[in-house]
Amino acid sequence: MLEIRNLYKSFGRLVAVDDVSFTVGCGEVLGFLGPNGAGKSTTMKMATGFLPPTAGTAAICGHDIQRRPLAAKRQFGYLPEGAPAYPDMNVAGFLRFAAHIRGFRGAEAAAKIERIVDLVHLSEVFEQRIDTLSKGYRRRVGVAQALLHDPPVVILDEPTDGLDPNQKYEMRSIIAAMRPEKAIIISTHLLEEVEAVCSRAIIIARGRILADATPAELAARSRLHNAVRLDIAPENEGRIRADLAAVPGIAAIEDAGVGDGHALLIVPRDQKPIAPEIAELAEGRAWNIAGFAIERGRLDDVFRAITAPPNEAGRA
Repeated sequence: MLEIRNLYKSFGRLVAVDDVSFTVGCGEVLGFLGPNGAGKSTTMKMATGFLPPTAGTAAICGHDIQRRPLAAKRQFGYLPEGAPAYPDMNVAGFLRFAAHIRGFRGAEAAAKIERIVDLVHLSEVFEQRIDTLSKGYRRRVGVAQALLHDPPVVILDEPTDGLDPNQKYEMRSIIAAMRPEKAIIISTHLLEEVEAVCSRAIIIARGRILADATPAELAARSRLHNAVRLDIAPENEGRIRADLAAVPGIAAIEDAGVGDGHALLIVPRDQKPIAPEIAELAEGRAWNIAGFAIERGRLDDVFRAITAPPNEAGRA
């Protein structure tokens, strides 16, 4: 439903996007992930026709964004970076304007607006001027205009930026509800966002795609994949460390205590499972542990390793 074809964008000597290609199908929520300045927003602006590419193109539901821009733009809803809107309009006027330019009139426009106001929870501020809204509500207004016409492709640049935890939960619920019938791409630098709502993630840095996998597959690259966390009594630590020293599959034993808690993080060699051996050892040696958990890996570790600048890549 969304096809990005060899997009390239340079600003003078600066290459912002360097030969980026990927597709998004119906039912997918793709997290477009990268550090600030990685090329995420520039890619989205080219894919939606708001910025001409130096080379390459994009197609939305089969319509090339450069050759058939109007046909392509009818097929997607777009929340640009910063959720821009007309600040001197109130929410009602802005959504009526958005409905009008989408071709809706009269009762049909009113029904579209009523549906989206209920979906995104804007009724409390419906008559309020946009320049008086909080950042979170302005973001909701931006999402509302993107979803107003119920498009098959949804492209959201930082949709939860500025939202409080409850609002983030609501937005993720909206995205999850839309997922079966749409192709969705979310640009973000929040790893929690990817883990919460995305079925797939692309990591981009310095304008290039460096990884394309499910969140679970990316987490499995972490050095902590299959690591074991043990919650223990401090007086038992020396004995437990001594017993663990005899296990060949262990790469490191690290202090993992938080606050008043006392815990060890046992890191395996080459991310191989070690939990059964440790569990058997704990039972046989009567360690009397308070907690036992297996790590599935941490996206932040993988993200830092993948996006590290070239001079830091070896250390990462």
